[in-house]
Parts: sequence; C-alpha cells; structure tokens
Amino acid sequence: MTLSEMRELLSSRDIRLTKSLGQNFLHDQNQIQRIVALGELRPGDQVVEIGPGLGPLTEALLETGATVLAIEMDRRLCSLLLERFKDVSNFQLIEDDALKYVRTRRRDWTDWKLVSNLPYSVASPLLVEVALAAAPPERLVATLPLEVVERIVARANDDHYGLLSLFLQVRYEPREWFKIPAACFFPAPEVESACVLLRRRQNELLSPEHIRLFQRIVKLAFSARRKMMAKLLKQQWPADQILNILNDLEISPTARAETVSVEQFVEITRLLSKDAERAREITGPPEVNGMD
Repeated sequence: MTLSEMRELLSSRDIRLTKSLGQNFLHDQNQIQRIVALGELRPGDQVVEIGPGLGPLTEALLETGATVLAIEMDRRLCSLLLERFKDVSNFQLIEDDALKYVRTRRRDWTDWKLVSNLPYSVASPLLVEVALAAAPPERLVATLPLEVVERIVARANDDHYGLLSLFLQVRYEPREWFKIPAACFFPAPEVESACVLLRRRQNELLSPEHIRLFQRIVKLAFSARRKMMAKLLKQQWPADQILNILNDLEISPTARAETVSVEQFVEITRLLSKDAERAREITGPPEVNGMD
C-alpha cells in the first residue's frame, strides 16, 4: 500500500485519523519488509499484530503464510480491514482495546510471535503486559518511538536504563534494532521511530511465580533515582536482610538502582524469596481463629 493509496482510501471513507490513538501508518515497503524479516515467519506460524490500522504490515505478514490475529480498537478501521481481507483464510480480527485485551484475557502465547507497529500512546505498557504474561510470545518485533527502544535495550549504567529495560529483559534478550525515518509514516510522527527485535530467553531467569516479586523490587529500587537502592528496599524488608544480600552479591550498600544489572536484580529476587519461604517454614502456617 503506497502513500497515495493510503490517502485515497482514507478520503474515500471520510476517515480522519485520531492522534490520541497513535494512528501513524507505515507505508514504506522497504521498512515493512525489514520488519517482517525480523519475524522469521514461516507458513503456519501464529502472529499477533496490535494496531494494524489500514493493514499494510498485515498484508506483508499474511503473504508469508502465517496466521495473523490482528487487534484493532478503531471500529472504522475494523470495517475496512474486514473488507480488505474478507477472502483471506489465515486472517482473524478482534475489535478491542489491545491493552485491555492482554490484561484481561489469559491466553497461551508461547508459540506466537508479536509483530506490530504499536500505537505509540500505549506501546510501553502493552509490551510489559505481553512480556510478563504467564506464557509470553516467542519473540517481539515492535515499531516504537526511538526513545522507548533505547530504554528497552539499555544496560546497567546506561542513561536510558530503568524499569522498562528490566521488565522486558528479565524475559527477553534484545537482539537488534534499526531506525525508521518519520517520512515512512502517514501522518509523520512527531518523534523518531525504530523497530526492535526481542527473543524470549531459552532459559528463564525467574519462574513465573517470582516475576511479581521482581517487579515489586525493581519499582521500589527505582522509586527515587538519587537515593541508594539499599535505603529504598529497607522500606519493605529488614535492613540486615537487605545488607546481607547485597554483600553476598558483591553490590555496594551505597549502589543506586541504575548500576545494578538484570542478573543482579534476579538474584536479589531469588534470595528475598528464599528468605520468605524459610521464614514460613519456621513459623508454620498462620493460625485460623474459629469457634469451638
């Protein structure tokens, strides 16, 4: 789908794009093919595409023979997509708010791949919800604002390192990314864009039941960037316990969160979890008060 075809289609349907929904449609075929290539798609693969818009990326995904599940919340675009792909057997469309959908619908995404030009307004929380789901996709290929991609791939001590880096890297390994010029979109976004590939780790760093504790620790550690991480964690755990764990991991008691790696946060989570389990073994189950 060329830029002129996009303009003509929108005009013929009298569709005015909504800025709040992050409706910036990629029309450059070279960039679309680069995105599809990162998906390494084969016939029969299952792909979820969030925010298909007018369907230029959708069309390229379908041409690989993969089955595409598209999630679009704009009813006008849903009608258009259903008409465009009405005779395509490997296309399925869900009209819904994608962020709400992934938060409330528990699906097994294990054998799926996410390949999407994500709505920029909700891109970060969407990726976190998908990545930390009980059964996340095999890979994530997402077009995002450049500054979001920089945060995703950042490592400890990088300027962009923070919550998003940790929440995604605990489950995924960033592999590669490339910039996409604003002129490749219609309308052109006001920010720079990039596409990133993340592969699910073959060996989980944490079991699913420890992911929420990991999030809790990371959020607290980054709640005040200028403060020492130990001081922040002491708000919820005993000081001696935190200092002993940091000492075991050879982390300075004066370290700030942005200097602590993903792997170190994982070890902190494991050790705090073990201490909690040990405490439960010693004290036993809580007493239940009832009537004789």
